[in-house]
Amino acid sequence: MREFIVEADGGSRGNPGPAGYGAVVIDAATGETLAQTAEYLGVVTNNVAEYRGLLAGLRAAQALDPTASVRVRMDSKLVVEQMSGRWKIKHPDMKPLAMEAGRVFPVGRVTYEWIPRDQNRHADRLANEAMDAGARGEAWTPSPVAGTSVVTSPEGPPGDAAAGAARARAALAGRSSAGSPSQPVSAPAGSPSASERVASPAGSPPASEEAVSAPAGAAQARAASAGRSSAGSPSQPASAPAGTSPAPEPPASAPVASGVDVNATSSSADVNAASPDADVNAARNVATPRVGWGAPDLGAPATFVLLRHGETPLTPEKRFSGSGGSDPALSDIGREQAERVAVALARRGTIQAVVASPLARTRETAGIVAARLGLEVGIDDGLRETDFGAWEGLTFAEVHQRYPDDLSAWLASPDAEPTGGGESFAATATRIAATRDKLIAAYAGRTVLLVTHVTPIKTLVRLALGAPPESLFRMELAAASLSVVAYYADGNASVRLLNDTSHLR
Repeated sequence: MREFIVEADGGSRGNPGPAGYGAVVIDAATGETLAQTAEYLGVVTNNVAEYRGLLAGLRAAQALDPTASVRVRMDSKLVVEQMSGRWKIKHPDMKPLAMEAGRVFPVGRVTYEWIPRDQNRHADRLANEAMDAGARGEAWTPSPVAGTSVVTSPEGPPGDAAAGAARARAALAGRSSAGSPSQPVSAPAGSPSASERVASPAGSPPASEEAVSAPAGAAQARAASAGRSSAGSPSQPASAPAGTSPAPEPPASAPVASGVDVNATSSSADVNAASPDADVNAARNVATPRVGWGAPDLGAPATFVLLRHGETPLTPEKRFSGSGGSDPALSDIGREQAERVAVALARRGTIQAVVASPLARTRETAGIVAARLGLEVGIDDGLRETDFGAWEGLTFAEVHQRYPDDLSAWLASPDAEPTGGGESFAATATRIAATRDKLIAAYAGRTVLLVTHVTPIKTLVRLALGAPPESLFRMELAAASLSVVAYYADGNASVRLLNDTSHLR
């Protein structure tokens, strides 16, 4: 009996948002790619896009040989676990897709295997191509031979450090050519896009605000790193060291879990971005210009003052508290912290607007501050904390005891979800990047207070720096702390403050 390997992927830029899928059929015996398919889906969720990719891959395999056996490989743990029968399918949009996928081949002829995202690059690239084509109003067509695309005008959203660095490289190349035309830059075959490096980390995950703290996160990061370096062997579950500071929603410095279904995040403008090292070098040139360089007047930046909400009853207990749990209110200590922040911000007098996450702890914090400033509170769902699925309300130790395998996968890969289909940190990063771009456009040249959570704040800082996923483990964010990021018209960003708690002392 002939055997096929089907690799499939789906993504949504917004969740729900513009979405697409990609799927590849491979001959298991020879490794030859036999078929590939992709499609722009319009506005759907990541999970639906993943299922549509699976269905398309199975149908392509059936068209080649309906008597074959199939091994499905995907980086969506949700789809793999549900199609293997280990997790229940509860969402009404996914049930019919799963049933349809189960009918393509007879029972027993299809097996499912979860793979890390970096082993699913072909399908991921196709999904991105489909979304890019859809954004242009075109149908997907196979991409040209890798390496022939030319980057002539690097672009990206405001605050995208990778895109800003690419522009810097282009400018530097032009100056160094002494009048000769600069050479086009092409991407090496298979290289990840800039947005993949920035918005969808391929490393370990941060944990829940209240569940893990900086020391704990660093320990987990080391554990995850050790797991990734051991040639395919699963990483060992890490436990939070005793005495670490609390991190209630997703631990203040916890593993950056990454998600499930939001892998395809790159845009066509980013496909040919240069290597991370080149980005770092270019960023250094931008940050420390040589004497004599004259920076253009870019006008006032959009400045985000990032406030983590005050303490809740879960904070000192170090429990996972994302957007899918009990939605706790502030404790008495948390309300006092919010009052102190309000006094400090009123004294500065620079805040022009207040926007908060829809969760109770952020709305309450924002309300206290806004009342002192004489401002109204706007709500943006994109600022919510990560959903930690079945881990909501549990301590790190309890999750380790009840779901050791899922926790190990979550610590080892940014594309692994919390048990039960929670939101991955890769998905969170995609959501936060989209929210950032929307708010930059809405508050151009103004200073806005964003009252949000650990994961969104750390993600905004990481993206502004163009830093690797590991940087999430090296940032501490206390309850009611302030951080500041400014976004300029040329696409560059500047981190001006991180984890300021002087107003609480």
